[in-house]
Amino acid sequence: MNPLKKKPRTHSIQEAPKKPDWLKVKLTFPDRQNDTVALVRDSLDEKKLNTVCESASCPNLNHCWSRKTATYMLGGDICTRRCSYCDVASGKPKPLDKEEPQRVSESAIALGLKHVVITAVNRDDLEDGGALHFAETVERIRNGLPDCKIELLIPDLKVKSESLEIIFQSKPDIFNHNVETVKRLFLEVAPQKRYERSLDVLKIASERGFLTKSGLILGMGETVEEVKECMRDLVGVGVSLLTLGQYLQPTPTHLPVKEYIHPEVFKDLRMYGKSIGFKGVFSGPLVRSSYHADEQVSWNQ
Repeated sequence: MNPLKKKPRTHSIQEAPKKPDWLKVKLTFPDRQNDTVALVRDSLDEKKLNTVCESASCPNLNHCWSRKTATYMLGGDICTRRCSYCDVASGKPKPLDKEEPQRVSESAIALGLKHVVITAVNRDDLEDGGALHFAETVERIRNGLPDCKIELLIPDLKVKSESLEIIFQSKPDIFNHNVETVKRLFLEVAPQKRYERSLDVLKIASERGFLTKSGLILGMGETVEEVKECMRDLVGVGVSLLTLGQYLQPTPTHLPVKEYIHPEVFKDLRMYGKSIGFKGVFSGPLVRSSYHADEQVSWNQ
């Protein structure tokens, strides 16, 4: 574990309430020789790669890795921003690893991936926010896996036109940027981000003709109407695909979870999203932005 992960994110200490049955994940431990999870683990360890699956303590790690999928996280495992809900370590990052794009490509090729999701920590210390690093990784994967679909889950890059242009020129199949929460909670949840800035990033990408995607995590104190308002804002800037999932408090010093949202609410929000124009809405307690990302492209729910 990165020792920076142990630093508290809030001034309060509050244990998360007991999880309801619909949030309990059953883990299985298959034979090591036939374990796909171990295969992914070995590939990541061999190439010294980070994943958001581990760094953000995703509850779906075993499930996704058993499907031979993982979300590669570029730029190291230290983020320059300090969001109160996130379990990725925050602090001063190390210099970019110039060989990382090639190692990501080699891992994707070794696993025979048909859909790759690539994200990154925020790198506000870099002039381009890490955009060129994204683009180089896409190029390496395209060279080794020309038929592979590539989804980029990018930070807001401070909406710098030069940085966004680098991303656009890499021609990802899916352009993803998560708004994460409703407008009212941005200052508390992600004080170094801006709601309007996230919408601008998605609007620009949509206007450039990319298939755009975003996501929210619920249970941080938002109302259903605020979620619907955010959904309308996302449709308004051209977002086609949406994920809605439950916030799970990583530690007692992270932002407290205010509510465990019932699956029926997620179902209702999915139906609402379809009614206002989203092409696909993947909504449920354990849904995350890259959960079954390969299937999300052809949603028809």
